[in-house]
Amino acid sequence: MTCVITAIVFINAEVSQIPEVAEAVAAIDGVSEVYSVTGQIDLIALVRVRDHEQVAAVIADKVNKVPGVLETETHIAFRTYSQVDLEAAFSIGLD
Repeated sequence: MTCVITAIVFINAEVSQIPEVAEAVAAIDGVSEVYSVTGQIDLIALVRVRDHEQVAAVIADKVNKVPGVLETETHIAFRTYSQVDLEAAFSIGLD
């Protein structure tokens, strides 16, 4: 069984650059999805990598250096309870 570390990254971006920031972050190896969201943050990126060194490489060395990124906050997931439920939750309204 392959171990995968999932990091949820909250990103605050320059308001005028949110779409460009989202596209640049989504193009980074290790980033599986990027969502534009409402609330106090602008974007949520899901990072899925094999080890903690890769977490640091993707977030600190790449995401944080994307032009327009103002601030990030990273949360490491401990467990995934139901992949099917998570995929359904993130695809609401997409038939």
